[in-house]
Amino acid sequence: MGKLTGFKEFDRKDESYAPVQERIENYKEFTVSLNNKEITEQGSRCMDCGIPFCHSGCPLGNLIPDFNHMVHQGEWEKASWILHSTNNFPEFTGRLCPAPCEQACVLGLIEDPVSIENIEKNIVERAFKEGWIKPLLPKVRTRKIIAVVGSGPAGLATAQQLNRAGHTVIVFERDDALGGLLRYGIPNFKLEKEIIDRRIAILEAEGITFKVNVNVGVNYDTEKLKAFDAVVLCGGSTEPRSLPTPGIDADGVVQAMDFLTQQTKVVFGQAIENQVLATDKQVIVIGGGDTGSDCVGTSNRQGAASVTNFEIMPKPPGHRSPKTPWPFWPLLLKTSTSHKEGCDRNWLINTKEFIKDKNGKLTALKTVNVEWEMIPGQRPKLIEIEGTEKTWPCDLALLALGFTGPESTIADQLGLERDARSNYKTEFGKHQTNVPNIFTAGDMRRGQSLIVWAISEGREAARQVDIYLMGKSDLPTKGKGDILSA
Repeated sequence: MGKLTGFKEFDRKDESYAPVQERIENYKEFTVSLNNKEITEQGSRCMDCGIPFCHSGCPLGNLIPDFNHMVHQGEWEKASWILHSTNNFPEFTGRLCPAPCEQACVLGLIEDPVSIENIEKNIVERAFKEGWIKPLLPKVRTRKIIAVVGSGPAGLATAQQLNRAGHTVIVFERDDALGGLLRYGIPNFKLEKEIIDRRIAILEAEGITFKVNVNVGVNYDTEKLKAFDAVVLCGGSTEPRSLPTPGIDADGVVQAMDFLTQQTKVVFGQAIENQVLATDKQVIVIGGGDTGSDCVGTSNRQGAASVTNFEIMPKPPGHRSPKTPWPFWPLLLKTSTSHKEGCDRNWLINTKEFIKDKNGKLTALKTVNVEWEMIPGQRPKLIEIEGTEKTWPCDLALLALGFTGPESTIADQLGLERDARSNYKTEFGKHQTNVPNIFTAGDMRRGQSLIVWAISEGREAARQVDIYLMGKSDLPTKGKGDILSA
């Protein structure tokens, strides 16, 4: 695949970025793309490795060496066909996926791995530019009508696959715009929302119906779902995790997703009453994941006086640990573009108290340094280090602690079983709940996870629904090309 000696001739080259002072003045994407020659060379770095472990790293089973080879050959349209055969939305994963495929790349054993994610992004952007991505309508309709609840990546993938099988699909979204966390959970500077709208237009042209401001179980009676031949729940993991910490109710302690959602709505001209702003404030972001990073970038764009980040876990190593050997996903220190825009990062620190004034406004955080005691066969034990207490001035504390699971409303009303982690329970290897015609996919089923996993879940759920309704399915399984993508 690629050029046999390409990995010897060409070094890995990634996109560059607009200068920090320039990009924090707005909420637009700020990557600077490689030119055509450079991208072709990156595709040429893909080795003829015999066993492409990148397949095992990708939850979608993308045919990575195949589309890399097409890029090397200059066959961009064929590259797009191959890419879309396993991935409904490479424009999302090409921007937002942490690229587990690259960590499993065989070339990564001796050199920098192939820049798979960036190649993927360039393929799909070229395909949109050239007009190769067109609506694909099914030749025959089955007269089966399916409700998909949630329009995040899992819901969208489910809907497109079921529509391709000839079923009629209606997607319900509780927000005022489509995309789920892609729309309001991810800042515009990481994913401009026109990218979502562009794909939604294709899905609508294929015959999928979308209904916004429909919150199933709240303003839409779950009894109405009985009119559908099947229902697929893709509502995500939306219950935010909080802290059992004194002062958590202070004015100025805000859930990260509320903060991010408000700003995205403002970017698109919506008026937000009493918007939470970081402007001129001393901001502390609690949580070191991607959402915490998004809060850092947004705070800097709002003009925060300072931005500090707390993480209770140890600082990850800069290089792959022997505990996570290739081709497994390694725990590595991730420094995002938002971190580079200005942030004081702190590890092994625990918040003990949110301090507020007499009016209830947040003024400071009290913390203590911690360490983790690892006991074989037991859960790690958190130990506070005596004498390390510290008070941090703080006007705005953003809780980026992840989610505990999906909301219970729909499950309670439909009588759905939930697992030990509160996710919607399904039969092993399937996406079917204890109610036969109700299925679930994405974070609602597997817990908080990656966009690439959400798409994979949606594709497999669609296949299971198709089998349930028709007795068999021609929809592809993981890693198998979809003939309808041609």
